[in-house]
Amino acid sequence: MSHYDTVVIGAGNAGLMAATRLQREGLKTLLVERHNVPGGCATSFVRGDFEFEVALHQLSGVGTESEPFIMRRVFEELGVLDQIELVQEEELYRIIMPGKLDVTLPADWIELQIHLKTLFPNEKEAIDTFFKLSEAVVNEYYFVLPRVRLSNDEEKIRTKCPNFSAYGLRTTTDVLNEFFSTEDLINVITPYWSYVGIPTSELVFAEFIGMLYFYCVHKPWHLKGGSQMLSTALLSSFEKAGGEVRFNCAAEKILTKEGVVRGVILETGETVTCDAVVSNVSPLITYHEMLDLETPPPSILKDFKSRRMGVSAVCLYLGLDCSPEELGFKTASTFVMTTSNADVTENRMYTLDAPDWGMVTCYNFIDEELAPKGKSVVTLVALQYGEAWNQVPAEEYFATKYEFGAKLITLIEKAYPKIREHIEKAEVATPMTMMRYLNTPGGAIYGFKQILQDGHLLRDSLDEIEGLYSSSSWTSMGGFQPTYLNGYFTARKVMKQLRRKTKPTVSV
Repeated sequence: MSHYDTVVIGAGNAGLMAATRLQREGLKTLLVERHNVPGGCATSFVRGDFEFEVALHQLSGVGTESEPFIMRRVFEELGVLDQIELVQEEELYRIIMPGKLDVTLPADWIELQIHLKTLFPNEKEAIDTFFKLSEAVVNEYYFVLPRVRLSNDEEKIRTKCPNFSAYGLRTTTDVLNEFFSTEDLINVITPYWSYVGIPTSELVFAEFIGMLYFYCVHKPWHLKGGSQMLSTALLSSFEKAGGEVRFNCAAEKILTKEGVVRGVILETGETVTCDAVVSNVSPLITYHEMLDLETPPPSILKDFKSRRMGVSAVCLYLGLDCSPEELGFKTASTFVMTTSNADVTENRMYTLDAPDWGMVTCYNFIDEELAPKGKSVVTLVALQYGEAWNQVPAEEYFATKYEFGAKLITLIEKAYPKIREHIEKAEVATPMTMMRYLNTPGGAIYGFKQILQDGHLLRDSLDEIEGLYSSSSWTSMGGFQPTYLNGYFTARKVMKQLRRKTKPTVSV
């Protein structure tokens, strides 16, 4: 029977990061993955002449070579920075409301303010005040609050984080309406809500403004060749450090004894023993299906009962027989909306009605090698919950998903009217695809709903079983940077625990 210090279940973003860090720190680690490639969402697939990026739209937290931020430092530490090629976007995004506005925003905090004041001169003073406040909220929320919270002193939090205390936990809509009276200005700066799947009427301001600020200051990035390149680089680093990976090999059961992790049964029937398990699988599946207990611990059940399922998506992958310039692309990322931000709710996301918001990413606008010269790779995305798709009869599913794809094209045609006539290849992924491929309840792409109550401020980590760690979008904010960092910091927790257990006791 083989023994490992750690077994990591699932080679998605968090699993790969955790496994790589653990192995490079000297812990004997086994990584098991039920698919035949690493990456989860961070993968690509080929259809004909086209290579399609599965999920990455913009990678945050990288920073520039001269001013590196956390992701660049982590990639360097894990030995993958020189194995990937990062491509910087000069713009945040283009936002189009057909017949109403067409605005492209620069990926620079100062230039953004200047541009907005040029577009909306009547809001100049409000823009200055808002951006000054926003910078203060971001600084307090991300850099001051984590330290101050350790004191459990509410008065100290209010004193050290006055701007966060006053604005950070209010809804984004509420804060924006306090500062701005121009609806179009609000429409222009709010599209990033879709990166966490919560309309601004629910999304807390600190989370929203953090996304906008960090994309401006540390820039939006892509990975040349797609996110699969980073997944492959992490796996290579893991194996070079001596790690063992098994593909096409799912974990069936997590074994415990007296509340402590002891091992894992693989789908091959083999049992491996270990001192810790990092699960990159949804905690719902980890605790309800994989753990060898009749029922999860009461505290875990209580936690799950208070959660809400996060949003999924319909993704339409298009290979086009013309160049991005012929279609009118001026940026890699475009948001198309037919309704004001103030009217965006989740109601449509629970139906198969035509979407009123859509995201468009033209990948070879900045990475020409993803399609042959003169052709384009484009992904269209509409956020959807899985419930409506669960009700589609099996015999109608194929037709239904392409009907919805056609509705999504109709929306995007309002911004890029030639797109339909140039389609050469098309693939549609629905919440059912996400459910099957990612093994996520409801096909959720961000885990639990990313509301304040599910954030790190108000939730304790799931630590009821000694040696069992959950590491995925289900235990952090969703998105690429948060899940990469979740895996990275989960590895640190594992190392601290195991080294504490092996530290020799001193006799007195």
